[in-house]
Amino acid sequence: MKLADALLQALVDHGVQQAFGIPGDFALPLFKALDESKRLPLFMLSHEPGVGFAADAAARIASAPAAAFVTYGAGALNMLNAVASAYAEQVPVVVVSGAPGTHEGRGMLKLHHQVKTLDSQMIIYREVTCDQARLDDPRRAPEDIARVLSSCITHSRPVYLEFPRDLVDAPCEAVRALPAPAVAMEAVSDCVDEVLKRIARAQSPVMMLGVEVRRFRLEAPVAELARKLGIPVVTSFMAHGLLPAQDSPLVGAYLGTAGDPAITRLVEDSDCLLLLGVTPCDTNLGVSEHMIAPRTTILAHNRSVGVGHHRYPDVPLAALVEGLLTRLAREPHQPRTLPDLQPQPATTFVADDAPLSPGDITAAINDAFARNGPLPLAADMGDCMFAAFDIGHSELVAPGYYASMGYGVPAGLGLQAATGRRPLVLVGDGAFQMTGWELGNCRRYGWDPIVVVFNNRSWEMLRVFQPGSSLYELDDWDFAGCAAPLGGIGVRVNTRREFAAALERAMAERGRFQLIDATLPRGSVSTSLARFVTTLKQRQRSAPGD
Repeated sequence: MKLADALLQALVDHGVQQAFGIPGDFALPLFKALDESKRLPLFMLSHEPGVGFAADAAARIASAPAAAFVTYGAGALNMLNAVASAYAEQVPVVVVSGAPGTHEGRGMLKLHHQVKTLDSQMIIYREVTCDQARLDDPRRAPEDIARVLSSCITHSRPVYLEFPRDLVDAPCEAVRALPAPAVAMEAVSDCVDEVLKRIARAQSPVMMLGVEVRRFRLEAPVAELARKLGIPVVTSFMAHGLLPAQDSPLVGAYLGTAGDPAITRLVEDSDCLLLLGVTPCDTNLGVSEHMIAPRTTILAHNRSVGVGHHRYPDVPLAALVEGLLTRLAREPHQPRTLPDLQPQPATTFVADDAPLSPGDITAAINDAFARNGPLPLAADMGDCMFAAFDIGHSELVAPGYYASMGYGVPAGLGLQAATGRRPLVLVGDGAFQMTGWELGNCRRYGWDPIVVVFNNRSWEMLRVFQPGSSLYELDDWDFAGCAAPLGGIGVRVNTRREFAAALERAMAERGRFQLIDATLPRGSVSTSLARFVTTLKQRQRSAPGD
């Protein structure tokens, strides 16, 4: 077997279903092998950040690794931000970078694309991946590939493989997948005991779900666990969109002071908050009205469980959930009476000639989904992401923690590549200027996303953080006019009536991407964003040392 074939087969064996990439001279032999092998569909985009974001979204929606192929230096380093986002949000992306040949760059002359030393790229990628290997020894390469791909799946984080261009055809052995890491079942049993005792003693337990529930394919088991325990379920900020098709006592998303007051009270008044796969970060838990006390929480995250101040290392989330279900099957838990919450009423959409607001956009989308069925969502950073929380429960990919702009459009393409389903993309005009041009690749792959641009001619979220400055104003680009040259259909709308009509046409027409350039008044933001930013600013002002 050739080394390139061994790698590609190992990717498939470890669950990779798509590859995204941009070639370059150090990666040309590898791309040729990828194209000729037909083991993985290869989607070529236009800019390396888009490659990384598309692979990220494909991995999120499929709960399986996706691959990103790039060249050395200018390619891999250009994708670094997208990989950092995937690391922060626990997304299993396999980065494969072409590299100089094993005997190149050892003389007096440096190689093009080289930064400092030939090892600089590897050193940099160690900061944003959980495992790495340079495949410069065909005898050792199968072992390295197996270890790195096992790490990707075990930790649900990006990994990095560097492939010298002169070894693509080198003979090597096939890659043998490693068994899953062993779990200390005695520790799991003790942890289950303590968790169930905590829940039994509690008066108002609540379960909050985080991204690890999706990453490790635990939505169905967690929904069953919630039913057996009979306790209400909320999703964290980062995990909005979980359990769309599960029968569970899901009451909504917890956004702290930015969200539904009834859900905020439910979470913050709980005397036993069970955090399953929740990333402990400011966007998830830093916007609380009353700070959540660690002693009342059970946090299962990053392969460990904390029960109050008691830690159980090396207890993965999947093992905890399985252990709880097994115990409840033997010793049924008395289900509780679920609280009767009165959620905030949904905004009613009126198709008149009034100017659009972010709330009007989400209300019109809810109406369209009610008539035509929901679409999976990809949202960029900004008010468009906060608006997504007002859309009826649908699958969502969004950079809720790392918060990088430019995610939305390439993420929508990765979502459609991974699922074959048509996505609805929500993106601000500032983020669209960064990566919106990846829509030009839709025609050759048959993608037809619906893209709604929140066009307020400004970086409006930054203005909310620091009002009164003209630094955040943008020029008025004709996004709708750019759609046709890129192979799609674009329309600019200014009123509620125009937006509703454009959305209905977009939902009905297939085969080409649909871009709705929705003009919004500067300063018009969702209530959720305004509340979220206010709370974060208050927390920053009250932080120790400020």
